[in-house]
Amino acid sequence: MAEREYVYPPVIRAMMGAFRALDLKVDVRGADRIPRSGGAVLASNHISYLDFIFAGAAALPSRRRVRFMAKKEVFDNRISGPLMRGMRHIPVDREAGLSSYRQALANLKSGEVVGVFGEATISRSFMIKDLKNGAVRMAQAADVPLIPVVLWGTQRMWTKGRPKNLLQRHVPITVLVGEPMYPKKGQNSNDLTAELHARLSALLDEAQSTYPDKPSGPADSWWLPAHLGGTAPTLEEAAEMDARDREEKDGAKDSAKDGAKDGDAKPEQAAAPAPATETVAAKDAGADANADAPEEAVVAAETTPAEDTADDA
Repeated sequence: MAEREYVYPPVIRAMMGAFRALDLKVDVRGADRIPRSGGAVLASNHISYLDFIFAGAAALPSRRRVRFMAKKEVFDNRISGPLMRGMRHIPVDREAGLSSYRQALANLKSGEVVGVFGEATISRSFMIKDLKNGAVRMAQAADVPLIPVVLWGTQRMWTKGRPKNLLQRHVPITVLVGEPMYPKKGQNSNDLTAELHARLSALLDEAQSTYPDKPSGPADSWWLPAHLGGTAPTLEEAAEMDARDREEKDGAKDSAKDGAKDGDAKPEQAAAPAPATETVAAKDAGADANADAPEEAVVAAETTPAEDTADDA
């Protein structure tokens, strides 16, 4: 007997009430492609901090509840954490990703729908970035369909690098559900991921070309991709911005770790460099460990949730 849900249903009711209050024009197409029973992976594009809400809405006509993979920090938050746990979403600890992969796989095999943002971070260009292959490999391992989903319009309410406008009214939101893919074990996961990318790109072209709104003027063209005449960065420009962000975050983490080490280490220990032979041995050990890593560990490394949080906005 399925475990009773106490949090997801009222959250859905609150969400639908907010849609009505703001008169959001949510247009969901292809919802019948989401199976009414059995496991499935939903692979969505990522353009907004609100994407999980609208991607999840695509499954409502099929009476399915999507369990999204999200970074552990979202679950640690005192406000979002209880909701995320209550809705049985899947926390991903980047230092121990294998457990989240196993949980997602168990959910899929038990008949749940798992949501994945394969781009990992919000696409500032509002186009499809390179995809991780974790969504494909999870679908292969669980022998479930992989369903592409594209969102458009959500970036106008809250996205990376822009002030949030959650009370904006009458915003059209397009949700397109594509034809399912059926990845099988033994098929090349990189080839299948390339096919998924092509399908998402085609759906995005459709969503953009049929979207009922246009920017009200030059200052409002930020949410439109560069190739459509908007002022959003190109894919290449966005990639450079993402790389700078990663460098800054990595630098901040390294500084924090160095500070902690300096505070904990004894003066003579902190000053002593590691012998060159030990350094080489450590590198060799790491290489051997990766070479012998089980298949599911490799998949876990590629099954990453959205890195962005509201704090990045």
